[in-house]
Amino acid sequence: MRLGRLAGIEVGLHWSLAIVFVLIVWTLAGQLPEIVPGQAQSAYWLVSALAVVLFYASLLSHEMGHAIVARRLGVKVDGIRLWLFYGVARLRGDAATRGTEVKIAIAGPLVSLALAILFGATTFALDATAGPPLVEVGCAWLAGSNAMLLVFNLIPAFPLDGGRLLRAWLWQRSGDRYLAASRAAWLGRIFAFLLMGLGFLALVVQGAISGLWLIFLGWFLFMAARAEEGQVMIRGALAGLRVGEAMTPDATLAPGWITVDEFMRSYVPLQRATAFPLKTFDGALDGLVTLAQLARVAPEERQSRRVRDVGIGLDAVAKASPGEVVTSVLDRFSRSDDGQMLVIDGGQLVGTLSPADITRALAGRRRR
Repeated sequence: MRLGRLAGIEVGLHWSLAIVFVLIVWTLAGQLPEIVPGQAQSAYWLVSALAVVLFYASLLSHEMGHAIVARRLGVKVDGIRLWLFYGVARLRGDAATRGTEVKIAIAGPLVSLALAILFGATTFALDATAGPPLVEVGCAWLAGSNAMLLVFNLIPAFPLDGGRLLRAWLWQRSGDRYLAASRAAWLGRIFAFLLMGLGFLALVVQGAISGLWLIFLGWFLFMAARAEEGQVMIRGALAGLRVGEAMTPDATLAPGWITVDEFMRSYVPLQRATAFPLKTFDGALDGLVTLAQLARVAPEERQSRRVRDVGIGLDAVAKASPGEVVTSVLDRFSRSDDGQMLVIDGGQLVGTLSPADITRALAGRRRR
């Protein structure tokens, strides 16, 4: 669920947050009467709910720390997603230097440290001034939660922040960022298996429901480590590959003024392509349409809708030049154009680039 934008960064929430919210509030509301007896039941529930909301705000602040520092250092940020009791700042590409990697990785834990100190200081202030005991306990819980978030994220297991710091250190020692990423990801998977193993033991031997959380968290970390390792390795394999080497050359401009029905009957069967650059009646480059976009047009509308109205305009199409490195243009692919890119040289269309083209180029490199 898209929550909105914060400081220009899109924030999303996973549906699992609702389940976790209810479980944590229910658990905390059940513990508060033992710590602060004699309060109204509604007060326990209200303080518990507010504490969990502030914890999620703390989690968001942790990820915002990563995202803002990354953006200031020139790394693009796709957005932030909160999942279970964990957050992910989705960055486009890798840090250019070891120093950049360290600065981005340490930003989140520093935010958590500051919040732990803030809530801890508030707890002591409330205790010294005989403030509301329920509020004091809520602040103490938030201080402990942020401290736990800090410690957990500093574990040297990729893709946790500690794992990213480990990758930067291994990168410095070996001089090979891709080898460093592989080793850090391996340690991340080992840690994920340990979490799942501990969760299984807690669930089976002790019958503790908390074991399920450890299993879920371990599985998430395992998948995240594998996915990030794959992205880094792909970028390493593509290092130095130029767009001109991977693109499909000699793309033929297709008429954008004819109907979808005519285009699919008389034009598509003659071309072995999944994307078609479009031209105006005067022959000027006008945009792009894909087979997937054409197929989404209802059959009864194909005789009345123009191809140009189905595709996307030239301003919205991703573009690259033949001399650019493929890894530098990967972030330009978007869902709106079904993962297609126009390759333009000197104002002229010279080819198209798609993930399939990059895959073929990568396979060719491996064969050599």
